[in-house]
This record gives sequence, C-alpha cells and structure tokens, in this order.
Amino acid sequence: MYKILAKKEINNLVDQMTIEAPLVAKNCKPGHFIILRVDEDGERIPLTVVNHDETTVEIIYQKLGYTTRLLGSMEVGDAISDIVGPLGEAIKIRGSKRILAIAGGVGAAPIYPQLKAYHNEGVSIDLVLGAKSKEYLILTDKFRDICDNVYLCTDDGSVGEKGFVTEIASELLTHETYDHSIAIGPLIMMKYVVQLNKKHNLKTDVSLNPIMIDGTGMCGNCRVSIGGKTFFACVDGPDFPGEEVDFDELLARQNYYHDEEHICNLEMKLK
Repeated sequence: MYKILAKKEINNLVDQMTIEAPLVAKNCKPGHFIILRVDEDGERIPLTVVNHDETTVEIIYQKLGYTTRLLGSMEVGDAISDIVGPLGEAIKIRGSKRILAIAGGVGAAPIYPQLKAYHNEGVSIDLVLGAKSKEYLILTDKFRDICDNVYLCTDDGSVGEKGFVTEIASELLTHETYDHSIAIGPLIMMKYVVQLNKKHNLKTDVSLNPIMIDGTGMCGNCRVSIGGKTFFACVDGPDFPGEEVDFDELLARQNYYHDEEHICNLEMKLK
C-alpha cells in the first residue's frame, strides 16, 4: 500500500498528489512514469512522475475517467493499492543549446521534468503553454523558474494570447532559431506541432500515452507505429520522434474504449 502524503486541487479538473513510494522514487528519472491501481479491483492507469525525492513521487492527473475521479476522491492518509514503476525509457538529453517546448493542457505535467532536466544542463528554453482557459493553465510559476521565456495562450483569451499553441509557435519560428523541439499534449495538438516544425526543419520529440495495462508490453494495448514499425509506449517510450509517429492511427485507436468509459462514468454518477 502507498500512502497519500499531500494533495492539492489545482482546478476543478486537475489534482496534484504526493505519494510515499521509496522503491519507486529512488530510481526515477525525467521521462519515467508509473502505473497505479487505486484498489485491488481497479484498472491500471499510467501517470507521469512530475517530481520526486528519495522517498516520494508527485503526480498530476486530470479527473475525467472513472479511475482518475476515484483517485480524486481520496484524501491525505488514504492508501493506494498498487504502484508499478518507474516505467518507460528516461529521456536522453540532446546536445542542444536552445529548444522550443510546446505543452497543451495537462501535457504541462509530463513536460515539466523534461524541461527541468534540460535547464539543469544549461539549455535555453522557450515554452508555449496553452489551455482552454486561465484556470486550466498549470505549473506556470514553476515553468518561469526554468524557462527563458514562457508564452501563454488560451482558447477563450482569458490569459495570454487568444488561440492555439501552434499560432504562437509559428510566429516564434519565423524569427527564432532552435536546435530541437519537445511537444506534449493532446494527440491532435502534437500532430499539428510536428507538421509545423517540419516546415522549419525542426525535429520534435513527442510523448505518447495510449491505453496501457501491464506496463511491460505483454498486453500490446500500448502499441504505436513509429516509422512503419511497431513499438510499445510502456517499454520503448513514452517519448518518440514525432516525425515518425502515425498520429492518425493513434487518433482512431483513442476512441476504442470511449463507450466503456462512458458507461463507467454513468455508474459513478449513480453511486
């Protein structure tokens, strides 16, 4: 069992939680994630380790599905049944001097530890951070501590520029030069960021988070097509070269479990 040591509601959809997990924490590196089960009968969900120390891991999650909403109902002192990790491949720090980072929505959570690692290596970082509205922008103060420039945008214009991250990125790319780019957020956002960056001969690392169950690649649910070959996000990723990702396949597969998730949400409302 893994005890919840701290919990903070960032907004009505997103929580931040610190969990006691010393065996996991001591081996964590930027890019790693965990798979947890709230209880013995629960589904396994993958979550990025946003921060960690010698004994704890910090996660940020969006309360949209049945399990994340159940996780959101837990309080400090409660215990999570299972945590497996750290999983995946840690990021490989490129020899870049300047990077363009683009994060959408809760994609801010997994991109933060990566940018922190680059910052610690002395890399200059410009970040475009987008969300639906002001209250859904997360970690902005933490990003300002590690990035040279942080450009905010919201769909409704409640803070920063009104519009999408690709619009600000496009403007930056007309007069700035970068060694490479990192993009994390909704699949459709990453797809268009990769297309934009390709026009400027800029390579993009993306983070993929498909359906995962066992975290070892055995179940095959997390398979992704990269450069025409099959990889497994839980063991080979979650980070991949964006130019080689078959986003259309991933977008189609994203809806496979939509009906089942809808039923789970209805059941939770009835409880």
